[in-house]
Amino acid sequence: MRRRSPTNFPSEQMEKGTGKNQNSRICFLASLSVFFWMLLLYFHFIVLGSSTVDQSVKLQVGPMYSEVQPIPVTRSPQMENPNTKSETPPVFNPPQMENPNTEPKPTPVTSDPEMEKPTTKSTPTIVPVTRKIGPPSKPTQSRVTENYPFMRALRTVENKSDPCGGRYIYVHDLPPRFNEDMLKECRSLSLWTNMCKFTTNAGLGPPLENVEGVFEDTSWYATNQFAVDVIFSNRMKQYECLTKDSSLAAAIFVPFYAGFDIARYLWGGFNISTRDAASLDLVDWLMKRPEWSIMGGKDHFLVAGRITWDFRRLTDNEEDWGNKLLFLPAAKNMSMLVVESSPWNANDFGIPYPTYFHPAKDADVLIWQDRMRNLERKWLFSFAGAPRPGNAKSIRGQIIDQCKSSKVGKLLECDFGESKCHSPSSIMQMFQSSLFCLQPQGDSFTRRSAFDSMLAGCIPVFFHPGSAYAQYTWHLPRDYTTYSVFIPENDIRKKNITIEERLSQIPPEKVIAMREEVINLIPRLVYADPRTKLETFKDAFDVSVQAIIDKVTQARRDMVEGRTDDDFIEEISWKYALLEEGQRVVGPHEWDPFFAKQKDGNGDSGEAAKNSWQNEQRQQS
Repeated sequence: MRRRSPTNFPSEQMEKGTGKNQNSRICFLASLSVFFWMLLLYFHFIVLGSSTVDQSVKLQVGPMYSEVQPIPVTRSPQMENPNTKSETPPVFNPPQMENPNTEPKPTPVTSDPEMEKPTTKSTPTIVPVTRKIGPPSKPTQSRVTENYPFMRALRTVENKSDPCGGRYIYVHDLPPRFNEDMLKECRSLSLWTNMCKFTTNAGLGPPLENVEGVFEDTSWYATNQFAVDVIFSNRMKQYECLTKDSSLAAAIFVPFYAGFDIARYLWGGFNISTRDAASLDLVDWLMKRPEWSIMGGKDHFLVAGRITWDFRRLTDNEEDWGNKLLFLPAAKNMSMLVVESSPWNANDFGIPYPTYFHPAKDADVLIWQDRMRNLERKWLFSFAGAPRPGNAKSIRGQIIDQCKSSKVGKLLECDFGESKCHSPSSIMQMFQSSLFCLQPQGDSFTRRSAFDSMLAGCIPVFFHPGSAYAQYTWHLPRDYTTYSVFIPENDIRKKNITIEERLSQIPPEKVIAMREEVINLIPRLVYADPRTKLETFKDAFDVSVQAIIDKVTQARRDMVEGRTDDDFIEEISWKYALLEEGQRVVGPHEWDPFFAKQKDGNGDSGEAAKNSWQNEQRQQS
């Protein structure tokens, strides 16, 4: 057998040993490389990264919209420093509004292209913010914030040297067909009433004679309950913070006489094309304006002195009532102020009916309040109204029966041929002599009588929350027990308790406190004379305008900060206005049964409005 050469053994061992050393060196170098890279990554992400995070946190403290510099909306160098005296925005003085032919030239704004598309989903909010608002959909960045064209208007809030900061109103200079031309054809505004006399004195109507000493000698007018359109527009001319620069505006007013427009065509067999014509024309005009693209109309508001059902025709059937203004996609973005709003819709808001009292100065208010405090009131309760035999759900018949049978109740029956009921002096005289005034539903949820009674210092008694509590949330206290009494309608229907028994249970000291609260509310429930201005009191106009400004400002801040209200449920919109400040989520409410959607009465549209017109006809008979 051939033996292996002895010289081969050492060389083979050497080759194996050399391989092991080479492998060890490679492992050592690989480990050293890994260690080096780990050390480098640690230094980069941990040491340097923490410093970067700290800086970014410091930069993001506070509201994003107040830290960033908005892009200039004009090319004037004076706009660069908002704190200089020259930056004080031009105020639109009232005399300049008298020329309807002067078309304001809005300042061009730089905006994100997506903002140019009008939004079709209505997202109005009620002040204070009462919707459930979700987290930002994505982080807000300065670069995004700068693209909002309303940033200059938002920044005016921070300018403490400007008394109008955050309060500017821009008024659209509408073609006269939308307002003044209607007044020239005032005889066509009502089928039964000559509205020409009621449009005099800036919409207040003719002065009332104080023959019986019920009123004061001045500031009292025979005001029509549907005249808010012209009263509000004329009152706007006296607003101290008007501006011709729309980029400064906290809100934009549309002086369209929507109530007068539809009043011309509700009776007489006018087709839906005629009823809708002005509304469609208005929306078309507005959407072509540069101001519309700022927020797709969500910063626009208008006033209609009628109930909301006159503007909510559900179908295009010729037999259906009213027009479809509030159902137009563009109009859903705007806010419409009406004397009765819908509990189930979010784009209308209740404002007071006009009363007969329109103070020209603060002294007028103070004198009237003192007089109401010192009156002797001999009746425990009173009611002015007519029965509704055609409405099976109405409790007016039972209320009238209780008034007739009570020795402490006073009744002023209203029906065809009973002119005394519609005499301002007769009504106010009865209210002034009563501790409590009964205010059941009329043909719809609300009545002008509620405001007439409170003007007389009479504590209102409501039987449905839709008559006041869920309607006039801007003007009345959220705690309704401080100024009114609530007796559910079913208690009257089922005779669970009589009105006299319920009111007699209230302690005298409580009655005094409630009446004082009612008297203190008077300034914010009346419309001051549009030709003058109150000095210290805020009237119904002031309260409404400030609420709209707050609403728009909050909507803008939500947009800047990326907040959305995707969980908002429009059909229960009445609940959001009743939430306490800071609350965001709505739940079951004791008044849910009152607002279960009705299909046969105070529902979405026509019957309530039709009956309202029948009552208007009755008043003129």
